[in-house]
Amino acid sequence: MIRSPLRHLLVSLVLLLSVLRAADAPAGAAARPKILGIAHAAFRVSDVVRAQEFYAGFLGYAPLPGPAGAPAVSQWVKFNDRQAVELWPGELGAERDRLHHVAFEVDDADAMLAYLRSRGTAGLPPTATAPRSRTGDKAFSIRDPNGHEIEFVQYLPDGVMRRHQGKLLPDTRIAPRLSHVGVMVGEFAASMRFYGELLGFRETWRGSSGGKVLSWVNLQVPDGADYLEFMLYDRYPTAERLRTMHHLCLEVPDVVRAGATLEARERPPGSKAPSAMRPGINGKRQINYYDPDGTRVEIMEPGTHDGQPRPPSPAPVPVAEPKP
Repeated sequence: MIRSPLRHLLVSLVLLLSVLRAADAPAGAAARPKILGIAHAAFRVSDVVRAQEFYAGFLGYAPLPGPAGAPAVSQWVKFNDRQAVELWPGELGAERDRLHHVAFEVDDADAMLAYLRSRGTAGLPPTATAPRSRTGDKAFSIRDPNGHEIEFVQYLPDGVMRRHQGKLLPDTRIAPRLSHVGVMVGEFAASMRFYGELLGFRETWRGSSGGKVLSWVNLQVPDGADYLEFMLYDRYPTAERLRTMHHLCLEVPDVVRAGATLEARERPPGSKAPSAMRPGINGKRQINYYDPDGTRVEIMEPGTHDGQPRPPSPAPVPVAEPKP
């Protein structure tokens, strides 16, 4: 328990930082609309049928039909009424990253576009309003400081997700929610400015696997409970390592029960065996599964296994090796 005077000091510091960040905004900058959570994570797959066997058949979710008459560029598997995984087909070279993009749900895509334009953000679409996506929603993308594609999507009533509201939610789903997506981060300071100062994400925890340098930093969306997990490094990761750094996490109330459920199901061919169930550095019990292309899917409980919080690590940020 944090003592009252210290708690008041911490609250005051947070408020002061908020004021200072607001003061840094350019004169005439538009207000930032709400960022509600993670809409979807998109990964490249070598075989859509095998990938769907993993995400739908093995993990128990349902494929999401695409809009009528639209070309099937990618396939979707629905997690819940606001979240999904998007599967991008294509040949995968041995060195190619599997992460395609991460999408965040916003309450107003036009306002988000105006806000980013007022802050001088590069790479925005030239239109005054956000374009319509293949799913019938409003969406546009930019690049974060690490080169990751970041999409902002506003669900519309005639879009695919809203038209299937309350549907395609089978009892076989292993988890009701996508809690976070892990992304590789080398440009740490620039990423904190991008996600923290520009987009309003809030840091909630940081951890270290060995105690010498930081390994992870969690940043929660400003208007919801979902978060990004920064996967930090010193030596630039190999392609094999990227497939575990870039991951998605499905939150379950009981990881032992979830593991038993998945143990009774047949893993699709090509999916390697899961890890053993164990508590992570964050104190939360978890099991790692892998889709047929090696992308990691973490099954994790929302709280620590012993009910005790894990304090953030004071370790320094690693000095990242440049991308080769």
